[in-house]
Amino acid sequence: MSRSSKQRVHVITMGCAKNVVDSEKLMAQLRGNDFELAPTIEDADVAVINTCGFIDAAKRESIDEILEQVGRKKDGGLRKVYAIGCLTERFRTTLAEEIPEVDGYFGSGASVQLVEELGGRVRQELLGERVLSTSSHIAYLKVSEGCDHPCAFCAIPLMRGRLLSRPMEEILRETEMLAARGVREVVVIAQDTTAYGLDLYGSRKLSQLVRKIADVSGIAWVRLMYTYPAQFPLDLLEVIAGHPRVCKYLDIPVQHVSEAVLRSMRRGISRRALLSLIERIRSAVPGIALRSTLIVGYPTEGSKEFNELLAFIKVVRFDRLGVFTYSREEGTTAHSLGDPVSMREKERRLAMVMETQQEISTERNEGLVGSKIQVMVDRVEGDQYVGRTEHDAPEIDNEVYLTADSALVPGQFCEATITGASEYDLYGRA
Repeated sequence: MSRSSKQRVHVITMGCAKNVVDSEKLMAQLRGNDFELAPTIEDADVAVINTCGFIDAAKRESIDEILEQVGRKKDGGLRKVYAIGCLTERFRTTLAEEIPEVDGYFGSGASVQLVEELGGRVRQELLGERVLSTSSHIAYLKVSEGCDHPCAFCAIPLMRGRLLSRPMEEILRETEMLAARGVREVVVIAQDTTAYGLDLYGSRKLSQLVRKIADVSGIAWVRLMYTYPAQFPLDLLEVIAGHPRVCKYLDIPVQHVSEAVLRSMRRGISRRALLSLIERIRSAVPGIALRSTLIVGYPTEGSKEFNELLAFIKVVRFDRLGVFTYSREEGTTAHSLGDPVSMREKERRLAMVMETQQEISTERNEGLVGSKIQVMVDRVEGDQYVGRTEHDAPEIDNEVYLTADSALVPGQFCEATITGASEYDLYGRA
């Protein structure tokens, strides 16, 4: 299509925060080519769906979204539909056969080809630029792509390839651009954040990078997500403990604790080592909030292994916790193990884990009633303000609902007196 035929493009992002960053960079290139970024699908001529292929539920959501936009195209509401991202990286041929109405399928990292397909050209001067789709004071900062770990259940290396760290100077330039636009909180992400620098510098450089990011003028909070537990860089703890702008928060995906399951998962760490690492983190950074994710229903997880996991949660008492049911993925090592645990049983186990975590979270939150806590305001809802503490990541963790005598604005910090608590939220007065 010629450049003279300007199109209104709406980008739909499925899946994780890494996809959010990819979509934001794609939108910057589209805007730089004078395409109009349609705020809603109803305003668009072209739909671009940035798909997720992580687990079955995410794949179904992406396919449903593709089918919905293909239906809109058939009804005359759209001229073109394109799909890009992880799902199309894995299943491009199958998708093209099953849903031929899509005008083009592009793999992950193929935004250059998509821009050219739309009639534009990639503008080198815009590399690193983003059209933020998050709140204006929050931004995700992707420091690397891909993963070198051989986890048996995970298809990410099939979709994203091996570890590819970004140069530190490039990341810092992006951070400075974000700060200049009013971003106060950067959330550091990657497929494996703690591996940052291994491929590029020959050693793990996350601690040095985080310190430099936190030193950028205007940045108030730096938050770390997706820190792999095996070969965890312990020098990072000194930065978290000592730098006032680095949140006392760590997302560290454990996945399981049974020795048999960990070996089958090929996680590269033992139960004892996990416990030791958690103890060391909490000792080095008093008051740190730990978030983790778990998988239930893995093929080698029987009742004994699940009960070990449940007991571990009660002992460790994570501050925040997410749980997935096992998804059998083509091309992974675990695929050959089959899927012997029924979905009904997987969901029962998930419910038991979340019930246990709900009790822990309720107790922790109720213990904060009467205390004073620093809160970053995220948004206004009616006559209330909604924010988060440094112990809560955007979109996935607890929130604080506030009343105030004077107006507050998103990105502003305030001191809140906590007056009430529920399982996953706090209530207070600024």
